[in-house]
Amino acid sequence: MAKRASADRLDEILHALSDPTRRELLMTVVRRPRTVTELARPYPTSLNAISKHLKVLEGARLIRRRRVGTRHHISAEENGLAPLDQWMAAYRKGWASALDSLERFLEDRP
Repeated sequence: MAKRASADRLDEILHALSDPTRRELLMTVVRRPRTVTELARPYPTSLNAISKHLKVLEGARLIRRRRVGTRHHISAEENGLAPLDQWMAAYRKGWASALDSLERFLEDRP
């Protein structure tokens, strides 16, 4: 069951990152927390559209929302991308091993 939960979490992260607007929003709050209004300002879309993007990022646990009165403050979740990094680590290890083998093979050739 833990494997399925891990796969579901990875699916949520990859889905959230599949949209360029969501990636930009995430990178913005990684630099420093912002209000929803601040995040929406540069975009020619409605505040509602930005809110929907933020809900996807929040559902993937990449950001967190804190309400202060009527304002919503958005910040990056500290280890939000950790599951993606762990998944990619297996590929990095495999590629490093394959490249090391290729390097040895090429060095051994006359």
